[in-house]
Amino acid sequence: MAGDIVPIELGLTEGNLFTLWAPRWREGDDEWEAFLGLEDDLYALNSVADLVAFVRTDDDNDLVDHPAWETIKQVQAAELSPDDKHSYDLIGVPELAAEDPRPEVLAELEDALEIVRIIGEVCELTPVTKFFNGNPILGAVTVGTNNFNGREGVDLWVRIGRLIAKHWDDVIDALDDVITVPKVDADAAATAEDELAAAASAEDEDEPEFDAVDPLHESDDDTDDDDQDDDDDEIDEDDFWAGVGIDPIRIYTDGGEFLTLRCYLGDDPVFLGRKGTIYGFGSERALTRFLADNDDHDLVKLSTFDEVRAAADTNELEYDVLADNVYALQGLNEDILDGPRRIDSRQLDLAVELLTDAADFAGIDSVNEALATTTPLGWFVDYAINPDPKRLAPSGPFDNEAEVWRALVHDFEDRLVKRG
Repeated sequence: MAGDIVPIELGLTEGNLFTLWAPRWREGDDEWEAFLGLEDDLYALNSVADLVAFVRTDDDNDLVDHPAWETIKQVQAAELSPDDKHSYDLIGVPELAAEDPRPEVLAELEDALEIVRIIGEVCELTPVTKFFNGNPILGAVTVGTNNFNGREGVDLWVRIGRLIAKHWDDVIDALDDVITVPKVDADAAATAEDELAAAASAEDEDEPEFDAVDPLHESDDDTDDDDQDDDDDEIDEDDFWAGVGIDPIRIYTDGGEFLTLRCYLGDDPVFLGRKGTIYGFGSERALTRFLADNDDHDLVKLSTFDEVRAAADTNELEYDVLADNVYALQGLNEDILDGPRRIDSRQLDLAVELLTDAADFAGIDSVNEALATTTPLGWFVDYAINPDPKRLAPSGPFDNEAEVWRALVHDFEDRLVKRG
C-alpha cells in the first residue's frame, strides 16, 4: 500500500517555503523516501497556491513514480496546506534550544531536528549528516523523556543548545543550497488561489452560530431536519453494502493482496470465514463466485445475506473499498524499530483495528493482551497513535516491540486463508 505524500512548510533563510515529503514507502523489496524535487534539487514554493499549481502541471520530478502521485494531483487545493504538525521553523531552532526544556519545546525541537535529518539523508547533504552522525547526544531530544531532569539533565540540555548554536548556520546553509524555487504556471496558480479563498470562506461560514431558542416552541428547522434524514436514508439505500450492513475490506500482507468482507453484529466483528479463519480472495470475480455458491461461512447468519447472494448470482456486485477499510501490514515491524514518531500512525491504527477484530472473531485474547498499555508494545502503539508531549515517550531500542508485533501479524496471516 502506498504511503502518504505530505505537504510541509519549511522556515528557511528566504522565508516560509512549501514542498511535499513522501515518508518511506515500499515497492516490492525496495524502500524509498523522497521530497518534491529533481536530482540534486529540492523544490520548494513560495505559497500553497504555487505548490498546488506546480503539482498539477509538472510531471518531471522525483515523486511522479510514487503510488499516490496521481491522487495528490487531484486533491483540493486546501488539502495541500500543511497542518501545524508539519510546519517547521528551522531558522528558529537555536532560539528554541535556548528555552527551558518544557514538553512543548521538546516536541517542536524534535520535529524540527527530525525533518532536517531526513532531508540531509535523502538529499545527501554532508554538513547535515555530519552534524547528526557526529553528535549522538541530539538523540536525547525525545518528547516526554526525563533526560533533562536534575543537574545532569540541565547540563545535557545546555550542551545540546550550545552544539546547535555553534553548527546550525552550517546546517541552514546546506538546506538553502539544495532548495530551488521552480517556475509556476500563472493561470494554474491563480486557479489554486481562488480555490483556497473559497475554502477559507466556506470554513468561516461553517462556524456555528448560536441563536437564542425558545424551548417552548419547536424550531422552524425541524422540517428541514426531517427532509435531511429522508435524504440520508435515500443515500444509504442506494449504497448496496451500506444497505446490507457489510463492508468490503482489502488487506495487504507479505503474502499478497486479499479482498474479503466484514460486518459487526452489535460490537462483535464477523468476517467472511468460519471458526476464526478469514477467507481472502485475490480478485473480485473469485469473491463473487464464492458468495454465489457457498453457504459454509459465518456471514450467512446475517438477515441481509440473501441479498448479497442474489446480487452475486446475477454478477451485480461491485467492491468499492473505503480508505478506512484498507489495511496494510507489510513492513510495520521494521518501522517500529525506528520509534513511535517515525511510524505512519494512521497505518498502524488501522492495522491494530484489523488484528483486534480478527482476534475477536477467532475468540482469542493474545492481541488484546499484547496491546495492553501496560506492555512495551501497547505503550508504543498507544503513544504512536495518540502522541502527547506531556506523556513519557517510549525509549528504544524497540527490538522487543517489533518482535511481538511480528508474531501478532504472523498469527493473523495463519488465519487468513486464500480461497480464490
